Amino acid sequence: MNIVVLVKQVPGTDNVKMDPETGVMIRSGKDTIINPLDENALAEAIRIKNSHENVKVTAISMGPDSAIKALKEAIAMGADEGVLISGRAFAGSDTIATAKAIAAAIKKLDSVDLIVCGERATDGETGQTGAMIAHYLDIPVETYVSAIEVKETSAVLKRTVEGGFERIEVPYPVMATVNKDINEPGFPTLKGKLQAKQKTIPVYGPGELGLEPAELGLKGSPTRVVKVFSPKLSRDTIMKKANGTTEPVDELMQFLAGKDVI
Repeated sequence: MNIVVLVKQVPGTDNVKMDPETGVMIRSGKDTIINPLDENALAEAIRIKNSHENVKVTAISMGPDSAIKALKEAIAMGADEGVLISGRAFAGSDTIATAKAIAAAIKKLDSVDLIVCGERATDGETGQTGAMIAHYLDIPVETYVSAIEVKETSAVLKRTVEGGFERIEVPYPVMATVNKDINEPGFPTLKGKLQAKQKTIPVYGPGELGLEPAELGLKGSPTRVVKVFSPKLSRDTIMKKANGTTEPVDELMQFLAGKDVI
């Protein structure tokens, strides 16, 4: 069984920066982490690997050269291989261009049964990429997955839905985007870190993926950020001091009544 886990390197939550001119996220910062929900996806793939025979886990990431760090960490956690999609041609890719590139990379691998990723990333919060990859691969996708049971020719997926859960059995290959309820991610082991250090991470560019420059980056991205700005909050504070009477309270009640709050 071959499992692919999509691992995205994202800025720490407090360090997200955008280029105000292009509307593109700045990803050159050193303070980066693996997207938290992708950690859940990785942990689930490794759990399946450790509980079944003949399971191979390949982690795929798209980003700058620094994203090799995330793939090395994935291998240290228990993944077998890592693949990086990188190059200037991919800069500024929206979810459509990103999905197209990742789908092309997955097609280069041996027969893939299960693809797992977080339902969304903390930097974009779109939740679109997983479903779009499934579209380009022409395979089914199940979202908000909170449990995975693998069988010989199919997977039984537990989905979180409004008001409860549902269980669906889907034949391979299938894409599953997981939520945080699926597990608690673990930590790399010393043995895993040593193995990761010795691993060579192949890097795929547009040529290796068989994609044209017009399909990638800003050129291949129909989504456009019109404006980037920080919201400004302004409040007019009215201070009332207690003076031993009910006057401050009466004025507050009149103010709330004027705003139709009470």
